[in-house]
Amino acid sequence: MNNIGKKIKDLRTGNNMTLKELSEKTDLSIGFLSQLERGLTTIAIDSLEKIAQELGVDLTYFLAPPREQKKTVLRSYEQEVYQVVNNHIIYNLINDVNERELLPRLIHILPMEKIESIKTYKHKGEEFVYVLEGILTLVVDDEEYSLYPGDSAHYSSMHVHNWANYTNKVVKFIAVNIPNTLKEK
Repeated sequence: MNNIGKKIKDLRTGNNMTLKELSEKTDLSIGFLSQLERGLTTIAIDSLEKIAQELGVDLTYFLAPPREQKKTVLRSYEQEVYQVVNNHIIYNLINDVNERELLPRLIHILPMEKIESIKTYKHKGEEFVYVLEGILTLVVDDEEYSLYPGDSAHYSSMHVHNWANYTNKVVKFIAVNIPNTLKEK
């Protein structure tokens, strides 16, 4: 159960969602969710399904057995979807994500039906972005940049930032964060 709680907490914090917000969306108490994230209680499948829906993942994400940890190489055919948030599909690019200082990810941003404003956020550390395909809109400190394939950006994550896809094609890019926010303490 502890593994399920950690996955819930990682997804929730990755979505900048508070326990209160998740509680309101799932009709589960804040206290229960807190205990669940700390591995102090168990959860019924129907409640876990509500949480999965609110966090944008399939129920099987929480129930899949852990993969064999390979320390050095991750083959392209071994990559699995880590998270689906809104129109973002996120893949971790290393097997042992919980043990490393770097957090390298491959991110696909699907086209949006309508243009929405970018909600910026900040966190400790640094971030590096490298565009593989499409045109990525990057916002850092309220300044907007259009990044094309081969373009990169490196900035302190303490500056408010985020990215978006304002085109009608998929944008694919690599993002690397340090420190790794998914690393087990």
